[in-house]
Amino acid sequence: MSVRVLGIDPGLTRCGVGIVDVAGNRSASLVDVTVLRTDPGLPLELRLLAISRGIERLLDEHQPSFVAIERVFAQHNLRTVMGTAQISGVALLLAAQRGLPVTLHTPSEVKAAITGYGSADKKQVGTMVARILGLAEVPKPADAADALALAICHAWRTGASGGTLPTIGPDNGGGLTPAQKAWRAAERSAGSSVAPRSLKR
Repeated sequence: MSVRVLGIDPGLTRCGVGIVDVAGNRSASLVDVTVLRTDPGLPLELRLLAISRGIERLLDEHQPSFVAIERVFAQHNLRTVMGTAQISGVALLLAAQRGLPVTLHTPSEVKAAITGYGSADKKQVGTMVARILGLAEVPKPADAADALALAICHAWRTGASGGTLPTIGPDNGGGLTPAQKAWRAAERSAGSSVAPRSLKR
């Protein structure tokens, strides 16, 4: 059994979207990856429309079972944060319209899931994504690799693919792998939950 996850690295100028199939043994394969781009000189509403149409096309074409989006954090560049939050809202809306469960993952959660280290840099994440998916080279730009990492992270951390990933809880701490221990540390620091948050009502 495998599950299809669509990951989104939200951004107004560059929005990474990656789709992977993840089997019960946690092996992952690439379905599609792209970076949706908009011209900073365009009116905001037209940029949002362009990204929306791109995400919508990929959702309808690939029919994922889950959507994973990078959680937005405050940064020094307010304009960048606003654009990221706006695209996240567009993606949340499109997923909700299709009844798809959505989970927001922090960057540290994704890094820990992919590399076993919550403070890994983008190069390390990209290298591991390529290795996991059996790709000859790292997906570029970094937005593409990040989107794929989000999708893989979601399937691995939530057990969405039906695999035998141990529950990350207080009763099995002694049996955690180094990567799972890193997941736990990332969850504690982010105050997040392992369970996917469904937008179904």
